[in-house]
Amino acid sequence: MNKLQRTPERYTTDEYRERLVRIRAKMEKQGFDMLILSDPSNMSWVSGYGGWSFYVHQCVIVGPTGDPIWFGRGQDAQGAYRTVWVGRDNVIGYPDHYVQSTERHPMEYLCEKLADMGWNKGTIGVEMDNYWFSARAFERLQNGLPDAKFKDATAFINWERAVKSEKELEYMRQAARIVERMHHRIAEKIEVGIRKCDLVAEIYDASLRFDEWHQHGGDYPAIVPLLPSGPDAAAPHLTWDDLPMKPDEGTFFEIAGCYQRYHVPLSRTIFLGKPPQAILDAEEAVLEGMDRGLEAARAGNTCHHIADAFFKSLEKRGIVKDNRCGYSIGLSYPPDWGERTMSLRRGDMTELQPGMTFHFMTGLWMDTWGYETTESIAITDGDPEVFCDIPRKMLVKQ
Repeated sequence: MNKLQRTPERYTTDEYRERLVRIRAKMEKQGFDMLILSDPSNMSWVSGYGGWSFYVHQCVIVGPTGDPIWFGRGQDAQGAYRTVWVGRDNVIGYPDHYVQSTERHPMEYLCEKLADMGWNKGTIGVEMDNYWFSARAFERLQNGLPDAKFKDATAFINWERAVKSEKELEYMRQAARIVERMHHRIAEKIEVGIRKCDLVAEIYDASLRFDEWHQHGGDYPAIVPLLPSGPDAAAPHLTWDDLPMKPDEGTFFEIAGCYQRYHVPLSRTIFLGKPPQAILDAEEAVLEGMDRGLEAARAGNTCHHIADAFFKSLEKRGIVKDNRCGYSIGLSYPPDWGERTMSLRRGDMTELQPGMTFHFMTGLWMDTWGYETTESIAITDGDPEVFCDIPRKMLVKQ
């Protein structure tokens, strides 16, 4: 192992090795000889690496034998030495003239290294459908490893991450304390006239500062704060501007606490003034549907059961929500805090297991307004664990 000062590890080496055993068993079952993982969340879960370097080509390789290999930009190898659980010999950095070059590609360098190790044959899994693996990278791998067969391994590791360990759940509970603090700060500071950019500054301050009581500080979330107001709240993914908050408008705040890269999202709506009856009626329907959905959030049921219970409550009131009502969450990096596996939607028959974690996303986005009250939950052997303790209702400030 290297002798550099290392950052604290999220898990013990034994935990990483246990994951490696599970991964290799699944690889054998599905016919993979090697995996090339470019999703930074999967890289982190397998190796421990978590630097902000996913804007260049990088990956973690799980070969047929031995510990995983980190591969990335040479200057980022210094970060790998300090964070991965494997030794220096399992860190490969490529020269900087490969970075964003039109003449050469980092995957060409990787192919040379794999050939040197005799890992240039067999069936290689690559994550074909994610944000960090390009068509050019795949083309260079195919060209550089002509004796290998490539097979899609998208979400191969994501599904292994679906059931959280007790350590992972504890990280998420810490993230929940952070997002609670963020919502308390919003409720304290929001008023007519405050500029949205200043309110976002308060959100970030609350999300990052060290908490003396809980003895932890926050990490950057995978998604920036989302807080559209009034008619703009009909769109779920708008951010902020530098204009003052207006009277007689509702704003939903979709934000997440993040600790050790584990996310707990939580949304609440605040109305500055007197809410119209349509929003109050919608809130009543959503809260009833959330109760029904949480009742269905039991091990042995499916994602479909949660979604169906929620949608039935809306439908009996004549409300149509034509998108899913939740998704799996946990360890993540930009641009998404979801795990990109199961969804809380009708027809998703994934069986719920203790340790699975979800953002129960019950938001409504209508033609001229939007409303969000959500919860992040963990499936248990009994009632679901609701991570946060924030009143489940719209805050009205006159």
